[in-house]
Amino acid sequence: MPPPGARAPRGARPGTRARPSVSAADATINRMSDDLAGNARSFQVDLRGLVDLLSHHLYSSPRVYLRELLQNAVDAVTARRAIDPAAPTDIRITVEEDGLRIDDPGIGLTEDDVHRFLATIGRSSKRDDLEGARQEFLGQFGIGLLACFTVAERIQVLTRSARDPDAPGVEWSAASDGTYAVRTLSPGERDAPGTTVRLRARPGARRWFAPDLVADLAREFGALLPYEVTVAGGGRVVRTTDSPPVWDRAYRSAAERRAALLAYGERVLGFMALDVVELGVELAGVRGAAYILPNATNPVAGGRHRVYLKGMLLGDAVTGLLPDWAFFARCVIDTDTLRPTASREGLYEDETLAAVREALGARLRDWLTGLAAQEPGRLAAFLSVHALGVKSLARHDSELFRIMLPYLPFETTDGETTLAEFARKHPVIRVTSSVEEFRQVAGIAAAQGLGVVNGGYTYDGELVAALPGVLPGVTVEELDADAVAAALDPVEPHEELALAAFLTAARAALDPLDCDVILRAFYPASVSALHLDSRAARNERARAETAAESDELWAEILDALKSSAPRAQLVLNYRSPVVRRLATIRDRTLLVTAVEALYAQALLMTHRPLRPKDAALLNRAFDQLLGWAAASVTEAPEGEEPQ
Repeated sequence: MPPPGARAPRGARPGTRARPSVSAADATINRMSDDLAGNARSFQVDLRGLVDLLSHHLYSSPRVYLRELLQNAVDAVTARRAIDPAAPTDIRITVEEDGLRIDDPGIGLTEDDVHRFLATIGRSSKRDDLEGARQEFLGQFGIGLLACFTVAERIQVLTRSARDPDAPGVEWSAASDGTYAVRTLSPGERDAPGTTVRLRARPGARRWFAPDLVADLAREFGALLPYEVTVAGGGRVVRTTDSPPVWDRAYRSAAERRAALLAYGERVLGFMALDVVELGVELAGVRGAAYILPNATNPVAGGRHRVYLKGMLLGDAVTGLLPDWAFFARCVIDTDTLRPTASREGLYEDETLAAVREALGARLRDWLTGLAAQEPGRLAAFLSVHALGVKSLARHDSELFRIMLPYLPFETTDGETTLAEFARKHPVIRVTSSVEEFRQVAGIAAAQGLGVVNGGYTYDGELVAALPGVLPGVTVEELDADAVAAALDPVEPHEELALAAFLTAARAALDPLDCDVILRAFYPASVSALHLDSRAARNERARAETAAESDELWAEILDALKSSAPRAQLVLNYRSPVVRRLATIRDRTLLVTAVEALYAQALLMTHRPLRPKDAALLNRAFDQLLGWAAASVTEAPEGEEPQ
């Protein structure tokens, strides 16, 4: 109330507190809120539409109905054992003529609980503080029972609460059309605490209730559950749980433990692993193992792992569990800290998952360094398949790079070897930027004593560039045409002068192709010519070709970008008998053809795609040489060898 004598603001009702001054937008929002409060209505839920949403968009397959039944049963047993540690724990699934039944000796529900939790979509008893800590339970979303409507047309729940022994048992019966009924059980209908859920199959869904399929699904989803689960049907009773997990069992020796882990991985993943790494990370609430793939895999594909949540299978193709570089491993783990997505078929990306991913990555890194220090044979077997993954990790981990140096293979002019061994012979290491550049110069560089590493493969160039940081005293330089030319022996001036006419004709022939001609002496002598082409020269040629094919405007723009980059070079080998013989040719036409043939041969040695005009030159040169050779044979006098 305002103080005596004070005037209420205009529009205020007598006896009410005046609102503070608000903007027009805030006033509109306040008015809308008041209107909604006075005319509130509950949302109407179309259960058929919701079931269709679950079956076609949330869940990957109707088979998850059994997982949801098991989940509710396990949570009920867990809740009861929290108040009665001696309570029974066995869960029984029985396949019936028109569906199935699942019985659990769990916490049960009262009639109030039934109305609150079973008849309210999205409400879960696991969220109630009175039901215990949320992390003790598998289910969190309150929509699990609805998943059963993907295969059932009717669900019946018979339950009696263990928390309130004096409360009568309750029957909840629901149909897929969205209707349900609740009935209080008569004395004797259910005396023991716990719950029985019955499903009656929908037309066309009976195949999901076949005894063998139900047993397979129960085994797949619940093999690691802490409570015994049995499936009765088809004249037999099958135990589907196999706990404790293989990594939590005791073994007589480390070798026996390793063999058991490998056999388990082969059974559940479908391949015999190259190696196995245990993943016990207590702080992250993770237990399990990583299995090393026996074959190389695509790094882009990413890892797909088998993840259990408190013993219940979350999924067998879960992503995001390991760092991207660990694409060579497939995991089988059980966790109690990671959050599932609403479909319970994947992991929710949050800080916890990021921390677990980092911890598991560190465990794999420690395994690699341990192999390097203690079991080089096993490390060599691993690297023969998965060197790419280790190189990916080593880019960001200098200590691991240092440890792996004696083992990681690289393609070099000394053959496939490690950088540690290569650096001992070549204090100055040159690296190519592409595989084609390496293939072009590898043979020549090796003959001249140059140490060149192929940096064209994934991660190799980055690692070679980082080498001076882990091997002091080593110098790394990018290989270019000038470095190769400088390593070749110069020819004596008087010897080059004797070939001046030949070199002049060769330069004139190749000038239209943007290629210079130089004379050097190098080994092997079987290589008559070497084509050296820098990246700048290739870029300039590409610019010129684009400008020639462009309209006037673009041609002017590209001309403005013209650079003074050096042109490609054809290096003629003075030690080659072929080059020396060609220098004696006096026929100008034949000499030009021979030079073009050397140019084409040198281009082919680079393994680069040929430009259209280079391909045309190649065809023309070899056609003319073949024609010349044929004419020489025809014109030679009988009994004489052609010259």
